[in-house]
Order: sequence, then structure tokens, then C-alpha cells
Amino acid sequence: MTDEARYAIGEAAQRAGVSTRTLRYYQELGLLTPSGASPGGNRRYSEADVARLLRILELRNVMGFDLERIGDILRAEDRLAELRDEVQRGISRKRHQQIIREAIAINARMQEQVRSKLAQLDGFMTELQAKAERYREIARDLGVGDTDADLAASDR
Repeated sequence: MTDEARYAIGEAAQRAGVSTRTLRYYQELGLLTPSGASPGGNRRYSEADVARLLRILELRNVMGFDLERIGDILRAEDRLAELRDEVQRGISRKRHQQIIREAIAINARMQEQVRSKLAQLDGFMTELQAKAERYREIARDLGVGDTDADLAASDR
């Protein structure tokens, strides 16, 4: 066990606001791997592991990605980190050119994932706006009070 891998599974889960079951599940899926184990074989997590867990949660909760896409994104980010480390160690110009081509391709794939998610969200927003307009029409037909101002505020 490394000195860095100091958090027990319960502590790591608490720091991220998730259950230990969630951490185990993410490990099963290959999204998160504990950095170490105690002498008794219990999982131990580092600050970097907790940061990765928080990244998973951000991609899931804020960005709305499913776990398969999160895995794709994490693998892409891991690969970019490997390439960055390689560059920092010093490489030939030819290898640097290869790395930058690969980084550009990875970035383009990640952008496409985000564009796809934005298109889904945009489609959903369009549906909601159409429903809001229909509700306004029904409200006007029913003589409901000042719904335009209320519904317009909800469109924002």
C-alpha cells in the first residue's frame, strides 16, 4: 500500500457523497481502481482516486453521461495524461508530432460525445418548449389568469 492510498472505502465514499456499494460498482466496471490495499486486503483510496470518483460523478450528474460513455471519456483523459507525461520526459520531434496527432484525434472524439449530448438536450428542450406553448393555449382557452408571465419565466 502506498502512503498516498490512505482512505478506507467508507471514508472515500463519504468524501464523495456516495455509498460504498457505488465505489465497488465503479470498480467492477473498471471506472475506478483503488490505489492500494491494507495489510488485511481492504481497499484503500488516494486523493487522486477520490478526485477521479468526483470526476465520474460530475460526468454522470452534471453532464448526464451514462457509465459506458463515462468510461470512454475517462480512458481518453487517461490516454491524454499518458501522452502529456511522455512529452514531459522528453521525446523526439517525430514522436511529438505523433503524439499531437493522437491528442487532436482524442479531443475530437470527446467533442463529438459532448455535441451528441447537447443535441439530445436541445431536442428535449424543444419538446418542453412546445408543450409549454400548448399549455399556454389551453390556459388562454380556459381563461386562466396571467399564465404567460409565469410560463415565460419557467422557459428560462
